[in-house]
Amino acid sequence: MSQSRRMSLIEAVTNVAVGYVLAVTTQIVVFPWFGLHPSLGENLALGGVFVGISLLRSYALRRLFERCRHRSSLSRREDRGP
Repeated sequence: MSQSRRMSLIEAVTNVAVGYVLAVTTQIVVFPWFGLHPSLGENLALGGVFVGISLLRSYALRRLFERCRHRSSLSRREDRGP
């Protein structure tokens, strides 16, 4: 069974939302270790930039893998013949 574009998007958004919370939390903890002291707003904004990039990446990769799976399935059917 294939995954619809809508479900791919829902999966990608959920993945990125969880990643955003984890990333901002990690930034707040780790940045000071490197002498970086951004405000909460700066951490949230930086996380937002990466959320957009991550969302596009996740969705594009999901669709790419779905296309590969679909082509592989078609290829196997053609190999079997009528």
